[in-house]
Amino acid sequence: MSERRVDEGICEVDCIDGPRAAEARAALPAEEESRRVADALKVLANPGRLRVLAALEGRELCVCDLAHVLGVSTSGTSTQLKDLRRLGAVEFRTEGKLAYYRIADPYWLELAGSVARKVHGGDPA
Repeated sequence: MSERRVDEGICEVDCIDGPRAAEARAALPAEEESRRVADALKVLANPGRLRVLAALEGRELCVCDLAHVLGVSTSGTSTQLKDLRRLGAVEFRTEGKLAYYRIADPYWLELAGSVARKVHGGDPA
């Protein structure tokens, strides 16, 4: 006896509900918008960049200090910071030969924190 595909969440027949499908299609965001959202999420989908955001929460650090805190090279840290700058998550100021970074938009840190809470077993309210 073959297994029922519907038990795996797969339709066993090809049946389109025209009005329902049309409503869903009309609700879809434009493909370019979906691409921009996916690109932003790709920036966050990197453990190194998430750690940079966590290290900068509530403080400003120069690239040298940040690299030391993270245990990675300054060039590796700079690459992560560049991606986060492009996203608008961090910004920097210079002081002499040093570049100090801080959170520019707390939304990205909050989003990462929200996902972390969900992954770790719930979002206490």
